[in-house]
Amino acid sequence: MNQKAKNLADLYRDTLLNNVIPFWSNHSVDWSNGGYFTCLDNNGKVYDTDKFIWLQNRQLWTYSMFYNRLEKRSEWLKIAKHGADFLAQHGRDKDGNWYFALDKLGQPLVQPYNIFSDCFAAMAYSQYALASGDDLAREIALQAYHNVLRRQINPKGKYNKAYPGTRSLKSLAVPMILANLSLEMDWLLEDTQLEEILAQTVREVMEDFLDADTGLMYENVTPEGQHLDCFDGRLINPGHGIEAMWFIMDIARLNSDRQLIDRAVDVVLKILNFGWDKQYEGIYYFMDAQGYPPDRLEWDQKLWWVHLETLVALLMGFNLTQRSECWSWFERVHDYTWKHFSDRHSGEWFGYLNRRGEVLLNLKGGKWKGCFHVPRALYLCWQQLEILNSK
Repeated sequence: MNQKAKNLADLYRDTLLNNVIPFWSNHSVDWSNGGYFTCLDNNGKVYDTDKFIWLQNRQLWTYSMFYNRLEKRSEWLKIAKHGADFLAQHGRDKDGNWYFALDKLGQPLVQPYNIFSDCFAAMAYSQYALASGDDLAREIALQAYHNVLRRQINPKGKYNKAYPGTRSLKSLAVPMILANLSLEMDWLLEDTQLEEILAQTVREVMEDFLDADTGLMYENVTPEGQHLDCFDGRLINPGHGIEAMWFIMDIARLNSDRQLIDRAVDVVLKILNFGWDKQYEGIYYFMDAQGYPPDRLEWDQKLWWVHLETLVALLMGFNLTQRSECWSWFERVHDYTWKHFSDRHSGEWFGYLNRRGEVLLNLKGGKWKGCFHVPRALYLCWQQLEILNSK
């Protein structure tokens, strides 16, 4: 196992440092106007210049995090500062809410219609404040974080299209991102505040969204944690459920809560058994809990982030529990992911496959795919494999 773990650790590390990060460093930075381009074709050519706040802040987080945790490379800090300065000037409205999209000059295009822009801003500026020692970055991180806390009950606020009171649902996305975000913010928060928020998010994810009978993580439930028999109420997003579970494992590890770790691993394995395409392999994007036709027309696509977050969860689960099912599934998902998504020739990874595993969109970045899931997962898998190799 040690030699295999070492070989895999080398693969993940070398791909990250020699393929993925250079791709973004070379192609995405808008040195003329500030910020980053994320719409990059197969070879890194910019095909759209709009700047999406989720991805801007995610890239700022990525470069800041690598500067903090991997190596104090001046190039990484320079790229992080370039994004941080642009976003601090252009990213928020007068009330401090983060827009969804800007044009290349930083003029707003899409209103701040939900809190996920604020979530990623808080993550990004927390890491950048650590990297740079910048007091303004620290203030921006805390302001964005408190925005998230304030708006978490109604994430879209006045931009919510749902008619009030008829079919109230809450989304797994909010507590799961709040769990990870709070861990990212721990150095800026009071101990009691962090403990309270983590306890609240764990309770909500594991009691309201987790179905005790099936072991599946539902995407939407009522405010009381009940299921509704409708498209949204039956929706399963395997990638979200699995990603949420490694966030939960991270919290449980910090608290030495072996029971919670085991429950999270159980959920990962249940979701994989439910969401794995037994004919063509890979993990479905969306599913219906009762097996009915999903309303998402892209339900059977295979997406990069789903598989990468699954690899993180399986390695983390294996290191924490030594359960053989985690390693067996890791090998299976690893083989599929590296065969279909990784592009060692042109750099970075493809994002979207059809059900058969063929490349659906010949791009490396776009409106939703940027410099985040691939480098983060490669880094986390590398670190988990190093732990395994040292045992």
